[in-house]
Amino acid sequence: MKHFLLFYDFVDDYLDRRGEFRGVHLDLASAAADRGDLVLGGALANPADGGVLLFLGADSSVAENFAQSDPYVVNGLVRSWKVREWTTVVGDSAATPVRP
Repeated sequence: MKHFLLFYDFVDDYLDRRGEFRGVHLDLASAAADRGDLVLGGALANPADGGVLLFLGADSSVAENFAQSDPYVVNGLVRSWKVREWTTVVGDSAATPVRP
């Protein structure tokens, strides 16, 4: 399995608008975490800087499918999103561990 980072760029009024969709968004995220797809996720300390979600899967579709069905994306709270494969090498959960 590989790690994938999903980056969200929120719209300027994200904090004002998220309340309506937050419950469904968190339900979707919790279901993904329960399946083992989503490892961690959340807004950056300053939400104006965006959000980041860490996924575990065979390919990027695990993160892409999440984004495409996320109510934050569907309802325009996310200006843009992108998925990047992350080559993790250090730590107990590293996908491709490298030991000295």
